[in-house]
Amino acid sequence: MKKVVSIQDISCFGKCSLTVALPVISAMGIETAVIPTAVLSTHTGEGFSGYTFRDLTSDIPAIAEHWKKMELRFDALYTGYLGSPQQADIVSQFFDDFGTRDNFIVVDPVLGDAGRLYAGFNTDFVQKMTRLCAKADFILPNMTEASFMLGVPYVEDYNEVYVHDILRRLAQLGCKTPVLTGVNFNDGRQGAVAYDSINDTFCEAFGRNVDHRFHGTGDIFASVFTGAVALGKELGQALEISVNFTLDCIEATIPHLDEIWYGSCFELCLGKLIEYVK
Repeated sequence: MKKVVSIQDISCFGKCSLTVALPVISAMGIETAVIPTAVLSTHTGEGFSGYTFRDLTSDIPAIAEHWKKMELRFDALYTGYLGSPQQADIVSQFFDDFGTRDNFIVVDPVLGDAGRLYAGFNTDFVQKMTRLCAKADFILPNMTEASFMLGVPYVEDYNEVYVHDILRRLAQLGCKTPVLTGVNFNDGRQGAVAYDSINDTFCEAFGRNVDHRFHGTGDIFASVFTGAVALGKELGQALEISVNFTLDCIEATIPHLDEIWYGSCFELCLGKLIEYVK
C-alpha cells in the first residue's frame, strides 16, 4: 500500500486538519500515518469558544526519532496547519530526515484567508512558512497566503494573467509545483490553477461557485490532492478530482447549513471519492 504521513493539529470535535486528512486519504486506499502538532477540544472557527488546547511541539522530534530507528518510509509527506515558527522549523527537519528522491512533499501553507492572517500569526511565521514551502514539491496556498508569502497586496479582482504571474513567482521561492486554490474569476466558477515549473505549463480545474463560506474545505482539497498524486494521478487529474470532490462536499453540506460551524459533510461523499480514484 501507498503510505502518507500528515503533520497537523487534531480537533476532537470539528471537521478540519487531521479529522479530515485521516479519513479522506484512508478512503482512497492509502495507509495514513499522523503526527498531531496539537490537540484541541474543538476547532477554533466560528461557533466555538472556550476550547482547550494542548501543544505537542515537543513530542514531534521524539516521534521522528522513533520512526528513523524503525526505518519507516513514506510515499508522501503532507503538512497542514502549523501553530508556531518552532513547529515550522521542526517540520523542516522532518522533511530533511524523511524526504527522498522517491517520495514527494506537500505543504498547505495555512496562514490566513480573506486578506488577513489568522489570529496569532505574524510576519516571522510567514517567513518560516515560506522557507518550508521552498522544500516542497507541491504547495497549496489560497490567494491570501500567496500574497503574504510574496509580499504583494492582496486583491480579489484578478484575471488569468495575474494568476499565472503569481504562480510563477511562487515557484521562484523553490517549490516545483505551486497550486493556487480558491481561484474565482467572478464568472460563477471556483477552482484551482497549478504551475508545473519543470515543464513551464499550467493546468486548471473549476466547478460551480457556491457563494457561502464552508469550514474545512481547504483541508478536504489538500488531502484529496495529496492522495491523488500518491496514487500516480497526473497533475491535471489530481486537480480535477480534488475540485470535484470538494464541490461534492459543499453541495452535500447545503441541506445542513444550520451546522455550518461544525464543518463540511465529507462523510456523505466518500463513496464518490472512491469511484473518482479507481
